[in-house]
Amino acid sequence: MNGNTKAQSHTALLWIVAGGFFMQALDTTIVNTALPSIAGSLHEAPLAMRPIVIAYTLTMAMLTPASGWLADSFGTRRVYFSSILIFVFGSICCASAHTLPQLVVARVLQGVGGSMLLPIGRLAVLRTIPGEAYVAALAFVSVAGQVGPILGPTLGGWLAQAVSWHWIFLINVPIGAIGLIAVHRFLPADAHSDAPPFDWLGYGLLSIAMVAFSLGVEPPVETHQALWCTSLFALSTITALAYIPYAKRRRHPLFELALFREPNFSIGLIGNLVCRIGSSAVPFLLPLLLQLELGYTPLHSGLMMLPAALAGTVSKRWVAPLIRRYGYDSFLLVNTLVVGGSIVAFALISQGTPLLIDIAILAAFGASNSMQFAAMNSVTLKGLSSRDASSGNSLFSMVQMLAMGLGVSIGGGLVELFSMQWGSAVLAFKVSFASVGVITLVSAFIFRRLESTPAAEPRLHAR
Repeated sequence: MNGNTKAQSHTALLWIVAGGFFMQALDTTIVNTALPSIAGSLHEAPLAMRPIVIAYTLTMAMLTPASGWLADSFGTRRVYFSSILIFVFGSICCASAHTLPQLVVARVLQGVGGSMLLPIGRLAVLRTIPGEAYVAALAFVSVAGQVGPILGPTLGGWLAQAVSWHWIFLINVPIGAIGLIAVHRFLPADAHSDAPPFDWLGYGLLSIAMVAFSLGVEPPVETHQALWCTSLFALSTITALAYIPYAKRRRHPLFELALFREPNFSIGLIGNLVCRIGSSAVPFLLPLLLQLELGYTPLHSGLMMLPAALAGTVSKRWVAPLIRRYGYDSFLLVNTLVVGGSIVAFALISQGTPLLIDIAILAAFGASNSMQFAAMNSVTLKGLSSRDASSGNSLFSMVQMLAMGLGVSIGGGLVELFSMQWGSAVLAFKVSFASVGVITLVSAFIFRRLESTPAAEPRLHAR
């Protein structure tokens, strides 16, 4: 392969991976503004739509650790092609669903494909692009992850209002079809490598712990639910604790316990989980508040999310200089307070609130939340050795997806609980925003335990 042909092949690869990342990022955000429309079509309560979001994020969290093993065992090209195919087929099933259970099952199928789009794509770039060009290549791919959340809420609102909610899923079909053709045409075939045996038992223990915890964390509305939640928490605790002695005995466990000897990895992982609960609840709760209680159209509520997305994109360039000047610990302490405070401030949004104040709150949240993600990602992973980096990144991705589901579970559950207690949905939304904002504020105390880190350039991550 001559230099020109090789360069064209690399360019095509980057566009393929960016397209897959765009599909996955778009699908994570496009659904939220269409939830009331979907609920009306399926004859369900809007808050009952939580499983649509949770099933997708939880499936991605569960399958992320297996992506590297699948690529090694069956080849990057074959697995990436299969992930796009499954994602597109899942999208068609979502659009064809006539009941909530059908849609939840279809979202699980969609999550199976979506779980592999970013990690396998990133792996393909790592194995194909020369080391000196890898950072620039990953930066190019990460742009797709920024564009998806910007377009998602507005596009979802417009499609739900102007056409039909079914098109928020069908839009993936032409994008995926182009991706399948491009993978077949441009992605180089790679030989299977001798992948080590996959730790199925460890994977099963952690998957059960994660699913049980995610289902058990939702605030109980009735007495029998409290018993059910307690049982799930007990199951989650037992399986998580059982993994520790198991991992000590196994030669190649799913996640080495040595990961947690790096103090900032442990603190960063816990801080990420707690902080992201509040920030993940906002994209779910805000469109519901705007449409159900304030009378906004789906398109209008989607447009209201634009200031947050645009401010988040602009603010990314501020992260590195601020961390260099103040260090990770000080930056995260202050910025976490801003993120949590802006979430609490969403309780102020009402029909009488001036538009400029609404935009200011949304922009403050978007900017601080974007910087928070970049700093949390970097400080959590930067201290890991090269041997532990892949495993640590996989576990970190699991926690990110788990936190997204937890935010929806807790936020939606609180609205439902407070609405039943007080008989006022508007008040329930306000108190719920304040509650999830306080949860995020708690993570500031967790980040205070970070070991002092040099104010260096943060590493670039695609999320």
